[in-house]
Amino acid sequence: MNMPRFNMNWIYFLVISALILLWLTDGGNMGVQKMSQQMETSYTEFKVFVDSGYASRIVVNKGQGVLKMYVKPEHIRDVFHQGTDQTGTEPYLSVEYGGIEQLEKFLDEERDKGKFEGKLSFENPREGGFFWNLITSLFPLFFIILLWMFFMRRMGGGGMGGGMGGIFNVGKSRAQMYEKGGDLGITFKDVAGQAGAKQEVQEIVDFLKNPQKYTDLGGKIPKGALLVGPPGTGKTLLAKAVAGEAGVPFFSMSGSDFVEMFVGVGASRVRDLFQQAKTKSPCIIFIDEIDAVGRARSKNPAMGGNDERENTLNALLTEMDGFGTNSGVIILAATNRADMLDSALLRAGRFDRQIHVDLPDLNERKEVFAVHLKPVKTDESVDIDFLARQTPGFSGADIANVCNEAALIAARHNSEKVGKQDFLDAVDRIIGGLEKKTKVMTEQEKRSIAIHEAGHATISWFTEFANPLVKVSIVPRGQALGAAWYLPEERVLQTKQAMLDEMCSLLGGRAAEELFIGQISTGAMNDLERTTKQAYGMIAYAGMSDRLPNVCYYNNAEYQFQRPYSETTAKIMDDEVLKMINEQYDRAKQILTEHREGHAQLAQLLVDREVIFAEDVERIFGKRPWVSRSEELLEAQMRAEAERMAEERAKELEAKEKESQSNN
Repeated sequence: MNMPRFNMNWIYFLVISALILLWLTDGGNMGVQKMSQQMETSYTEFKVFVDSGYASRIVVNKGQGVLKMYVKPEHIRDVFHQGTDQTGTEPYLSVEYGGIEQLEKFLDEERDKGKFEGKLSFENPREGGFFWNLITSLFPLFFIILLWMFFMRRMGGGGMGGGMGGIFNVGKSRAQMYEKGGDLGITFKDVAGQAGAKQEVQEIVDFLKNPQKYTDLGGKIPKGALLVGPPGTGKTLLAKAVAGEAGVPFFSMSGSDFVEMFVGVGASRVRDLFQQAKTKSPCIIFIDEIDAVGRARSKNPAMGGNDERENTLNALLTEMDGFGTNSGVIILAATNRADMLDSALLRAGRFDRQIHVDLPDLNERKEVFAVHLKPVKTDESVDIDFLARQTPGFSGADIANVCNEAALIAARHNSEKVGKQDFLDAVDRIIGGLEKKTKVMTEQEKRSIAIHEAGHATISWFTEFANPLVKVSIVPRGQALGAAWYLPEERVLQTKQAMLDEMCSLLGGRAAEELFIGQISTGAMNDLERTTKQAYGMIAYAGMSDRLPNVCYYNNAEYQFQRPYSETTAKIMDDEVLKMINEQYDRAKQILTEHREGHAQLAQLLVDREVIFAEDVERIFGKRPWVSRSEELLEAQMRAEAERMAEERAKELEAKEKESQSNN
């Protein structure tokens, strides 16, 4: 029979309806009293009515400070101006009184006068009908039961058949299942770049489509594959694409979904997840952010705290090694903290292989831009090759953010299409922050910032391996008062000389302040921080020190309370870092001294125009001695942009002149 399914909401509705009915009927005492009309009045009018002989009886409620004066039938029309058909047989007046002694004294006086012959009675404020007393006594118990059921439903993610909360489902898996991976609508075509990662996971797709091809030869397909890479590189998207290509059931779950406040729930959910997966074989289980439960068991900083996470990890290890080799259940997991995972989880037979999903290189960034620019209306000035070169080190998520931000900027300017300048503004917005043109600065501060940024530009122009300059700005952005944009060369290996040139370029701002202002400021804090970290990395990790050559002191052991070197070695490291930084600082001052006049022109140009480009630096210093491939490709683009900025500047000056003339 097509009977409606039972729902706990019916019980809630019936209980609430019964409570409302009992309240309206005063606990089952529906009768003359509730059918009769009542009217509120003041204590003064009450005394007048009693003195007029209208009161038949008076009932006092001491707890609420209110009395009820019932009116004689023959005087109902005098008080309510209506007949008994409208007011009922025993209408009454509700009156707030002051003190019971004064009330009793007043009524005694009225009795002596013969004005009041009725009865004065008192009622308990808690008196009511039988049903009302029953409800009020059982209400706390009902409330506690309903509250308990509510929390059980919330913790269990829904009741068992809509009934007793979720207490019976708290150990069930919360994985979201897609019956067909193709329902996600994502394939390898939607994953731009990552050719190496896609090639590795292609084996998984082939096995799910044609497993006998491998099993007939005695081969064993990996049970698990771990996607490792920085945030935003597309690990989750790649896992969905695998499911979409294979067209098999896809279980998606986060590592934190296994963790619960109850002991043993995480292990129970692991077992339930794999039990469901076996029934849907062949299928894919995807666990995102697996480091939430897969962290190394010996590295727990809680020192003897709750081991619920370890129990969950043990259950996961058992399940991954428990089902048959050719059962068709493949586990994909993603994390950006592979160094924290337990070694037992990474061994052969569980996660047999690690697939590295790295940040996209130049060609891959072009592919990512091509994907994200499809829904964006762009004009002919947008060059994907130029945009890819302007975004080194950007992940796929960062590039998607650039495209979205460029569209928002174009819409803000009421443009019909998104142009190249909108994308450049979006990149500047994401890297440096929002421009703060309204920030108030004195002329001295503005000139100091210009000298600082001109120092960076000058050093980078005359050092061979420094990153090519794109533009310099003294317009405040975010927390920075000025910034210089470079186009880094994407080198696979970094030489010592290239790192020293970069360090010299970072110190150029502080050196310019000391040489041309005569005092230093806090504007170089970020430069000094980056320089110090780079120097320690070169000496302690890369073995680029004269006194500590070919030695690496990198220690991957987490929660290590002891350094892997002695105090004597630490002192040598400090001395070498100080020596290296001071040498590059002196080198920066020497370069600035040799090109003092050019630096002064560059700083003055920054003060006048606030933003300058590589073309302006080349006009002052001449052709850069070392021209990189990026600079050659960028030269034409920067020249066009500099011309556009000059035209806009000329238009602004012309508008200001017209405005001043009209004011005069």
